[in-house]
Amino acid sequence: MPDIRSQASFGYRDVPEAEKAALVREVFSSVAGRYDLMNDLMSAGVHRLWKDAMVEWLNPQPGQNFLDVAGGTGDIAFRILEMARSRGGAADVTVCDINADMLAEGIVRAAAMDGDGPVWVCGDAEALPMPDASMDAYSIAFGIRNVTHIDAALREARRVLKPGGRFLCLEFSRVEAPGLDVLYEHYSFSVLPRLGEMVAKDGEAYRYLAESIRRFPHQAAFAKMIESAGLSRVKIRNLAGGIAALHSAWRI
Repeated sequence: MPDIRSQASFGYRDVPEAEKAALVREVFSSVAGRYDLMNDLMSAGVHRLWKDAMVEWLNPQPGQNFLDVAGGTGDIAFRILEMARSRGGAADVTVCDINADMLAEGIVRAAAMDGDGPVWVCGDAEALPMPDASMDAYSIAFGIRNVTHIDAALREARRVLKPGGRFLCLEFSRVEAPGLDVLYEHYSFSVLPRLGEMVAKDGEAYRYLAESIRRFPHQAAFAKMIESAGLSRVKIRNLAGGIAALHSAWRI
């Protein structure tokens, strides 16, 4: 019998820990070219509102250093840069993603935009290639459930944050609005994989998406994980009845 401690969840499957990162990388490499389009289609554009809400709560200021983890195509990074510029100055934003294909899509997007873009770094959320206490803020959107060891990624977030630095995570979560859970379940496992097959030519990637959401800790449990990693003042904001949630914390 395999050692349960050496297993990691990959959707509804348990796989050897050493294999999960490669499996996740394969999923995102498969859909990288259609990733942004699929986000618009599968959420009817609502993901844009969620990301706007995230960056508004982050409240980026000119002169700050930001690290956006698992931010491959740049959605959060571009919003941070735009908000800092709207306040009369520039911010330094680094996008760190383990998947080179996702980063390549972000670099193409940045080349078509005005102004300085983010710095693009290929790196692992569990072993960030950044110095201790170097960032004013750490953000991660729809990425933390894909790491092999969530607790390790959270400890890395704390490590790279300056004292007084902000942690902010946007992730799919547990639906809390009565009745919405049934509709969401049907959509996730019946509609979403078919949409993924038609548009991204990979229905299994979006089946994995739905399964990984179901296995991710609910809001309160994830908040406790954040606290256990040494971050403080954890707050939760549900979005769309809990389909997604924002978790905010600070390095004190």
